[in-house]
Amino acid sequence: MNAPLIYTIVTLAGIGTASAVILYFVARKFRVFEDPRIDTVEKALPGANCGGCGYAGCRAFAEACVKENDLTHLFCPVGGNDGMEGVARILGLEAVKKDPRVAVVRCNGTCEYRPRVNKYDGVMTCAIIHNLYSGETGCQYGCLGCGDCCVVCDFDAIHMNPVTGLPEVTDEKCTACGACVIACPKNLIELRKKNAKDRKIYVACRNEDKGGPARRSCQVACIGCSKCFDVCAYDAITMGTNLAFIDSDKCKLCRKCVEVCPTNAIIEVGFPPRKAKPAATENTTVNQ
Repeated sequence: MNAPLIYTIVTLAGIGTASAVILYFVARKFRVFEDPRIDTVEKALPGANCGGCGYAGCRAFAEACVKENDLTHLFCPVGGNDGMEGVARILGLEAVKKDPRVAVVRCNGTCEYRPRVNKYDGVMTCAIIHNLYSGETGCQYGCLGCGDCCVVCDFDAIHMNPVTGLPEVTDEKCTACGACVIACPKNLIELRKKNAKDRKIYVACRNEDKGGPARRSCQVACIGCSKCFDVCAYDAITMGTNLAFIDSDKCKLCRKCVEVCPTNAIIEVGFPPRKAKPAATENTTVNQ
């Protein structure tokens, strides 16, 4: 074996040994001690990695829980109250119970109520259409109907209705992760309080135009008349820019607002059919 080859082998071996020693001491110097409770908390979580908690996956959420001394501002919507109680037991903390939420689509502008005025011919995603123009109807606030919300749902909880052209949420499957809320460029999807028997009352409209233009673009648009606001005894309704909003945490589901809405913009879901009003008889006395 010639000398240059021997020198090369010895040099490479020396460099390798020196690098190993340096890496060893660097690793010792900068090593990070990880709390073993993080693994335990992560195993107690549903493992959906949906981001509904506000963190980039269950691992990041577990790390946040271990670092905090109070779980008040930390909540896993998929695991719910039961899941957070499990996390609290592991950490020796107290979990704060929160009302379950469910996604609601605040648009009732079906083809029947919101006729198309043009035809879009391009990439069929709500995000792209929203950046190009207001949509195929006269309502610039309504659903674009491409189903971006359905694509991002990891729980198969939201689908497009081929008849109405609007997305529909299956309450039993919805985990309130909020992915559909983020995906909707029109801000039509909202997480609302989930009531018994899946009952809900909400204003299915986001149109902020004045009454006349709003009604011309959609027959069931909110016209900002404030009639619902006037009859609400629970301070659950607020008036914004020509638009009413019902706070699901304050609403007592009395349905008075539904009765007075002149455009049927307020939706009631999960309630028994209303009793028909008694018909007037021939013997009824009418005061003149």
